[in-house]
Amino acid sequence: MRLQLMTWMEVEAYLKRDRGIIIPIGSTEQHGPIGLIGTDAICPEVIADRAAEELGCVVGPTLSIGMAQHHLAFPGSIALRPTTLIAVIKDTVLSLARNGFERFYFLNGHGGNIPTTAAAFSEIHAERSLNPGLGRPAVRCKLASWFAFQSVSTLCKELYGDRDGHHATASEVAVTQFAYPEHIKSVPMDPAPPRPRPFYDADDYRSIHPDGRIAADSFLATPEAGGRLVAASATAVIEDYRAFMAEV
Repeated sequence: MRLQLMTWMEVEAYLKRDRGIIIPIGSTEQHGPIGLIGTDAICPEVIADRAAEELGCVVGPTLSIGMAQHHLAFPGSIALRPTTLIAVIKDTVLSLARNGFERFYFLNGHGGNIPTTAAAFSEIHAERSLNPGLGRPAVRCKLASWFAFQSVSTLCKELYGDRDGHHATASEVAVTQFAYPEHIKSVPMDPAPPRPRPFYDADDYRSIHPDGRIAADSFLATPEAGGRLVAASATAVIEDYRAFMAEV
């Protein structure tokens, strides 16, 4: 169930039986010559929808702009400052908590979001600790990355060996191909060179990764592999979400 496709009365009825919600969080940034700019938001959104079908839970609006300053030398990329993303996450959670949501499961599609999301959770929990009472529910937040589950990592190794890479990976491109087959891109490219060193700002990133990929052979992606990755990740999300909701 998508929150955007519900009425307020349906949400109120849902909250009488369930207090959990999945919130996809991603980024809007370049993903190499064939990767969609929306990749990091599309992947968790598609997987959250698949998991929610079995869980019967609500999926919130995707937070589709994240921490992506190092991609800004590539057209189309959009980034939020860490403080801005913290504020967005915090206001999203507290808005939903105002009317009864208690468990917030953020399904992430962008590694760059992880430190900032953790900081946002600390801010949320600190606010609850510093202002107790007033009949407030006990809010809990959890972050899980769709690509980090062991079953997904194992499948990526089976599909791509050591060629999946670190950014504009074959695995994430495959998921978007499965989700949007009408938008599959094809551009000639060579195997990606190894990552030479860490990058710093946006211009430095583009100087050492001129086509946007980081050690990733994106051209190995197929929609069939994407379907397998969605199924594997959704199964892991279902198990992880149920464990989160069962916490006492």
